[in-house]
Amino acid sequence: MTGAGDWTSHFQRFRKAAPERINLAAHSHHDWPDVSFAAQEAAWADAARLAGNKWDIVFGEIIPAVQAGIARHLNLPDPSTIAFAPNTHDFLRRLLSCLPTEHPPRVLTTGAEFHTARRQFARLAEDGLILLDEIAPEPFATLSQRLLAAVATGGHDLIYVSQVLFNSGATLSDLSALAHAVPSPQTLLAIDGYHGYLALPTDLSAIAERAFYIAGGYKYAMAGEGCCFMHCPPGYGRRPRDTGWFAAFGALTAPPGSSVGYSGDGGRFLGATFDPTGLYRMRAVLYWLAKQRLDATIIHGHAIALMRGFLSGLDGLGLADLGRANVITPLHDGTAHGNFLAFRTRHAGTLEAALAKLGIATDHRGDVLRFGFGLALAEADIAEALDRMQGLQG
Repeated sequence: MTGAGDWTSHFQRFRKAAPERINLAAHSHHDWPDVSFAAQEAAWADAARLAGNKWDIVFGEIIPAVQAGIARHLNLPDPSTIAFAPNTHDFLRRLLSCLPTEHPPRVLTTGAEFHTARRQFARLAEDGLILLDEIAPEPFATLSQRLLAAVATGGHDLIYVSQVLFNSGATLSDLSALAHAVPSPQTLLAIDGYHGYLALPTDLSAIAERAFYIAGGYKYAMAGEGCCFMHCPPGYGRRPRDTGWFAAFGALTAPPGSSVGYSGDGGRFLGATFDPTGLYRMRAVLYWLAKQRLDATIIHGHAIALMRGFLSGLDGLGLADLGRANVITPLHDGTAHGNFLAFRTRHAGTLEAALAKLGIATDHRGDVLRFGFGLALAEADIAEALDRMQGLQG
């Protein structure tokens, strides 16, 4: 393998806690860098020292630092457009609560969205509360073209699509073209970037005034649960009906006849009281990335190098269900895929269980088995995984 660096020395707490595990489920729960441990302790210490006054630290120091770090990685012009929530479903509900009520809102999405959106949309459509248009994800080569054509037809109240499809790794690489194809300024455009943020180089500067962007710490941000975020373009979704008291912080605006005011920045999408510990971890990870001079370009390049080595090693093993013919992730271009490989096989669940017995963490969704690659993995981990996988041949 060439091109892969080695940052494993920064992940020793996770690695030593489960020394036999090789975490190739790095498309999902990533290992956390060691700096996040002290951050977790700091959150506890601040709560003990300050009690209710800890919120002065959270809103005065932690949140601005995390906003600034996220904005740098996404090239957002104004960090204050970023709101936080414990999970992305909170944001989805608030976006839905911004849609018109005089008719069933029309929602355009793909047939490969993560369960958060897929399940919620399907349930609302069951009762006729929304009209749902789904674009088939495959063939991936024409997905962007077919999606753009559907967007251009107009008539949608919400367009909700993933930057990287969670069950294949395929990408919508030209987010700017997507945003500019939306014909109506009243349409809300939301991009689920959970598998794209800090996995793919992402520059939102050209669409920061038009598109919502949703991601979080559980995956490639390496900060764990409880710290999801959404970039909220100015002027869109001014007054979510699903609203908590934190949305009243800051400068309040309310139309005549209404006593419910909202913050004018991304804070209008805030909910209510939450556990801020994840934001402490995220701040520490963002500071660590800056100190190491790491960004999504380097992280994606590292993942690609490990992927290539992994695929080359699989070629030598000759495993029937894990050959290149089984790979559905588009690999022709580095911008066409995220940082995991997806293999289609009817034995996906059986293989996941077999790999777990070998100390290799993966996961499957239906007939797709996924292997993920991130900063916590090095060439030696891939070589060890391939060596263990020889046990699958028996």
